[in-house]
Amino acid sequence: MRHWLALLLALPALAHASQWLAVQPQPGPGSLHYYASQAPNPQAQSALIVLHGFHHDARRTFDTGVAVYPQGLVIAPLFQSVGDKCQGREEPASQPGDLQWSCGGWAQGEPALQGGAVTSFQAMDALIAQVRRQWPSVRSITVAGFSAGAQLVQHYIGFAAAQPGLRFVVADPGSWLYFTATRPYPVSDCPALNRWKYGLQQLPAGLPRDAQAAARHYAEAEVHYLAGTLDTGHGKGTAYNVLDRSCAAMAQGPYRYERAQAYAQAQGQPLIDIPDCAHDVRCVFTSAAARKVLVP
Repeated sequence: MRHWLALLLALPALAHASQWLAVQPQPGPGSLHYYASQAPNPQAQSALIVLHGFHHDARRTFDTGVAVYPQGLVIAPLFQSVGDKCQGREEPASQPGDLQWSCGGWAQGEPALQGGAVTSFQAMDALIAQVRRQWPSVRSITVAGFSAGAQLVQHYIGFAAAQPGLRFVVADPGSWLYFTATRPYPVSDCPALNRWKYGLQQLPAGLPRDAQAAARHYAEAEVHYLAGTLDTGHGKGTAYNVLDRSCAAMAQGPYRYERAQAYAQAQGQPLIDIPDCAHDVRCVFTSAAARKVLVP
């Protein structure tokens, strides 16, 4: 009996049934694809949009979202990379006309390199608008990102199109967008310290708000911060090999957990600690503490 139980526990989580849909942020070519857990219907009251990390593992992130919210509407976009070089083999390959970004550019709002000059922020605006069109009864949308997906969410908040019932969850990003010049860990000779994506200097062209308006918009948003307490150091499970270790990032803290602590303190908001989790979206999002903010 114990032998069979051990085998069952060792099996990977089963993939949940889903649709593979697309939205065009602008007329013409250029589609962002996403997994969705339900067919369009008038019953859904809230939606959970979950954003994948650096490895573009949207399917795994989607399955995690469904595990968190099994009876609800779960959406997981795939920000495809040019040549699919950063994309997991389990994800659908990009097709002609699909929006494709550089490996890390999508996480900081950059324009797509193929499929149309659409920024990842514009793609998020279009995705949220499509959710409201297809599921017109939805009143609350929670946008939750993990790792690089959390970078996208945290940078997007200040520039997102104003919509009612929009909430955000930021979990274990590698670095943060600061709205002031103050940093918790002093560094010297770091010209990038306050530049985008770490600060508000040299904002990319085409953003819908200037720095001051973005800071106000961010301050008015409902944002929750999560961090795995074991997402620190460079041991197994911390994904230290892909951690940003530039001087601008190190000024925020040595590791992801410390950076999350410092940022939440700077914002005057609580950090929700997720015990016994390192850099693992399923461990973090399916925790009891995370569920409380992911599904209001």
